[in-house]
Amino acid sequence: MDVAGYSRLVGDDEEGTLTALRSHRVDLTDPLIVEFGGRIANTAGDSILAEFPSAVEAVRCAVAIQEGMDKRNQLVPQHRQLRFRIGVNVGDVVPNGNDLLGDGVNVAARIEALASNGGICLSRSARDQVRDRLDFQFDDLGEIEVKNIDRPVRVFSIGATVAPALNATTQKKSDHEPELLFPSIAVLPFKNLSGDPEQEYFADGIFEDIITELSRFPDIIVVARTSAFPHKGSGEKPEEISLKLGARYLLEGSVRKGGNKVRITAQLVDGRTGHHIWAERYDRDLVDIFDVQDEITQTVVANVPSRIATAELSRVKRKPPNELSAYDFVLRGKLHHHKYTAEDNAEALRLLDAAIACDPEYASAYAWKACTLGQALGLGCGGTPDELIERNLDAVHKGLSLDENNLECHRILAEFGMAYGEWENAELHHAKAFQLNPNDSRIITQRGELFTKLGQAEEGLVWLLKANQCDPLSAPGRSHLLARANFALREYQKALKSYKQIPKLRPDHLAEMAACCVELDQAEHSDTYVERALAEKPDLSVKDYLARQKWKQPDDLDHWRDKLLGTSLPQK
Repeated sequence: MDVAGYSRLVGDDEEGTLTALRSHRVDLTDPLIVEFGGRIANTAGDSILAEFPSAVEAVRCAVAIQEGMDKRNQLVPQHRQLRFRIGVNVGDVVPNGNDLLGDGVNVAARIEALASNGGICLSRSARDQVRDRLDFQFDDLGEIEVKNIDRPVRVFSIGATVAPALNATTQKKSDHEPELLFPSIAVLPFKNLSGDPEQEYFADGIFEDIITELSRFPDIIVVARTSAFPHKGSGEKPEEISLKLGARYLLEGSVRKGGNKVRITAQLVDGRTGHHIWAERYDRDLVDIFDVQDEITQTVVANVPSRIATAELSRVKRKPPNELSAYDFVLRGKLHHHKYTAEDNAEALRLLDAAIACDPEYASAYAWKACTLGQALGLGCGGTPDELIERNLDAVHKGLSLDENNLECHRILAEFGMAYGEWENAELHHAKAFQLNPNDSRIITQRGELFTKLGQAEEGLVWLLKANQCDPLSAPGRSHLLARANFALREYQKALKSYKQIPKLRPDHLAEMAACCVELDQAEHSDTYVERALAEKPDLSVKDYLARQKWKQPDDLDHWRDKLLGTSLPQK
């Protein structure tokens, strides 16, 4: 067994290829060889020589390896995928310590070279021993002359239905666009427009930091630095670079330094069309060049994923239903989840269940299902509270069992902990999510909410403002959290201003605005907000509101109680 195109892969990205190969061996090939009763006799570079007590077990192991590699390659751009070629032979061997020599090994090596990328070839002797015992299709490739073997070798390949050379999710839709499971992006070296070669390190530093930080996002494939860097100053069109790197999106930019000022631009480009999706310019004082580098990196990284997500939703909406992957179903489910209506909630759950049916081991599908079930609980639809809570926990724990480092699962469990006042769990899972990706604006937002609910509203406000700075596009969705942090700090005017920026006010928000107005001596406005709240939720009362709120510090809950009792909202 060896890796097809190994020399090219190493030439393009030696470190990345060696790291990937080690990972595949540790996690897949070597354990499977042992599981099927085999023994590794020799390894050299990219090749593995293994012996088995049975041809049947050898072929079963080969098929399991190729199927495992198909799955692992779903997350990798086609040009960076490692594909094994496997040859199976039955013949005499000569032991040489732990190694094996002889014609039996030579024939296996020669027929392995005849296998397609991701394929399996067998000698006639191996095929004869397994054809009546394994339900595989064996295609006769005929008598083939092979190097250093005196006689022709009859070779068979295992049919593509068993070991496809390309998984359905990585097959090309056209000659120009490989269809990947997740969106891929290549960060191109930032141009130094300063006219000072000594500033090159600053542009390269931002380029490298953005690659590192974007790589923390699990649903984005980031092309390695070593593959992207050779395109520095190449003058190639975005479409050409996109095709060469297998990247759907490109991030490019420039740095211009003058005196103690620096201007940095960043553009997100659709690699298929060359059209700009997003662009931003940043002007900064160079008090500390490394602080500026860190700030720009964090700001760009926080913006790019949300823009990619928007572009991906537009792309998926255009795909016919019979071409949807599990990832596509999750994207569509998220689109309906974000609309926050009972009808869209039901449709989101249907789509997420379709994602799970498409790939039962896709952890993020379970995580988003749990999130949507939590939304159903808040909307009062889709089942009884007890049923929804049970289904929510089942889904999120299933996702975590599939991937203990799934960001979405830890984020949702932290939300669950806050919703039910389980503060230890909330802090534990949020800390894990923050460790996994401190650049995700949702995690930064959650950090602000958690600090506020723990009784540290001042710290919470800092993080919420940071989230708005990093991802201004989503700022309106954080307005209620900013308002509550300001309310906890007794900044009622600022709180009311934030409440007014909420895109869709809910009854609880209206009641909270009424409480702010009382403190600002705006009794008439307070009464109006209460009337609007009761029109939407007739059973809303101070008691009902407080029963649904969780704050770690009793003083915070007492604060809400006191201010709401000052409004015209019914007490019970």
